[in-house]
Amino acid sequence: MTTIIPLLRSDRRRITAALFVAQAAFTAASGAGFSLLTISAIALSGSAVFAGFPSSAMLIGRALAAYPIGKLMDTLGRRPALALGYLIGIGGAVTAALAVMAGSFPGLVAGSLLFGMARVSNDQARYVAAEVHSTDQRGFIIGLIVFAGTVGAISVPGVVAVSTGLAEGGGSGTFAGPWFAAAVLVCASFVLTVGLVRPDPRDLSLTNGVEGRPDEGLGLNAGRVRSLREIFSAGHVRLAVFSMFIGQAVMVLVMTIAPVHMHDHGHVPTTISIAVTVHTLGMFGLAAITGRLVDRYGRTPIIAAGASQLMVASLLIPFTHHLALMLVMMFLLGYGWNLCFVAGSSLLIDGLGPRERGRTQGTGDGIVAVSAAVGALATGPVFGAGGMGHIGAAAIAFSLVLIVVLGWRRLPRQPASRVP
Repeated sequence: MTTIIPLLRSDRRRITAALFVAQAAFTAASGAGFSLLTISAIALSGSAVFAGFPSSAMLIGRALAAYPIGKLMDTLGRRPALALGYLIGIGGAVTAALAVMAGSFPGLVAGSLLFGMARVSNDQARYVAAEVHSTDQRGFIIGLIVFAGTVGAISVPGVVAVSTGLAEGGGSGTFAGPWFAAAVLVCASFVLTVGLVRPDPRDLSLTNGVEGRPDEGLGLNAGRVRSLREIFSAGHVRLAVFSMFIGQAVMVLVMTIAPVHMHDHGHVPTTISIAVTVHTLGMFGLAAITGRLVDRYGRTPIIAAGASQLMVASLLIPFTHHLALMLVMMFLLGYGWNLCFVAGSSLLIDGLGPRERGRTQGTGDGIVAVSAAVGALATGPVFGAGGMGHIGAAAIAFSLVLIVVLGWRRLPRQPASRVP
């Protein structure tokens, strides 16, 4: 980490490094648990009708826990709230593993719900890391923590291979292994957070800020903590959340059905996995570079670039029976999401006081989780009604709405150090 951010003070370096590794570990845990989730659901329920229930339970858990954990971040501090989320995740992973061993489908759904709640801590980590840095560095730090997802994703095949082998040898069943591995990995995230995220970033902002002065959040300068209604009355807050909402909805709408579309056109699993890898690279691989762009050119111009890229990707969707165009579309879709997500996250944290951030960011992430659920639920009926042509049309419509909103606001390019 010292080679990536060599000029940071020791506290910032330690906190950022701990959150980076915790993010990577949780991403690996999530990928391991999710990898066999649909197969486990069908095996335990006895019907493909219930295949999506555990995945939906994860999204519901994420949405339900977003505000409460965010509120705890404002009242108790960042470290206790993040740690609580990871503890819930450990319980969820163990519950899911035991459910698989016992052949209990309701238990698998319950474990998935709990594990989805832990995702909130993983989501909030990017904001906590950014909070201990000056405003003109926050885009890069958010991008760096998002990039940690790549590190975690790369390790998923190895984690699944080792854990399933150990589970078979231990007699606990193949599908339980990844969940036990997930519990161990989330435990590592918990230990790193409790042991190394010190001093608490909230307390740092409340006392000395990140540059030896109080944080420049508008809520703090106003001398009071604003209500969510007042916070969300600010145009830049609504734009930040809306950009992440649209990026997530478009990405999930397309990615849920893309493997099916490729399979229908004769692509083998290896080719499909390459396409998914290209998409993952677009989502996470360039996140730190995106953060630099956000800090240099401002939040809203990068959101505009993301919206434009989502539009280009959406226009290519009807023609993705050609492999080359599919790979281009998958990368553009992933990186368009990345631009909206990193820039939107950076825009959201601007102008918030230390006692406002947790619940505001939690609410924003809850809304994004809802958009993921909407995209996942909509993709089947839309695809059934008209194939990838209809998927492309729906994605174009979502992307166009964001472009229209950006055009209507007519925001000038703003330095990252100013509140938009």
